[in-house]
Amino acid sequence: QVQLVESGGGLVQPGGSLRLSCAASGNIFSISVMGWYRQAPGKRRELVASITSGGMTNYQDSVKGRFTISSNNTKNTVYLQMNSLKFEDTAVYYCYAGNSAADYWGQGTQVTVSS
Repeated sequence: QVQLVESGGGLVQPGGSLRLSCAASGNIFSISVMGWYRQAPGKRRELVASITSGGMTNYQDSVKGRFTISSNNTKNTVYLQMNSLKFEDTAVYYCYAGNSAADYWGQGTQVTVSS
């Protein structure tokens, strides 16, 4: 089992920045990929960015050049640095972690971009 705890969401003006953090605990050595999804009201949950245990990253096209995903040296915390935020980035952001057996999800953190 893997437990995920997110932090760092909030209210920000367009053009501003936020950093999300996700701390994993439990069987973290089994994790092969971590990342962030988001879900806006009335929309499907979508992948924002992911990072593998080997450090390979993947981004949704709409966030490339604005968002950066990274992890700490022990690979138990993943970060999402979000710059140049837009209205359309408003959503609940969910951390996830995957291994060969299952996917695990955090409780979600709200990001609201508003003037």
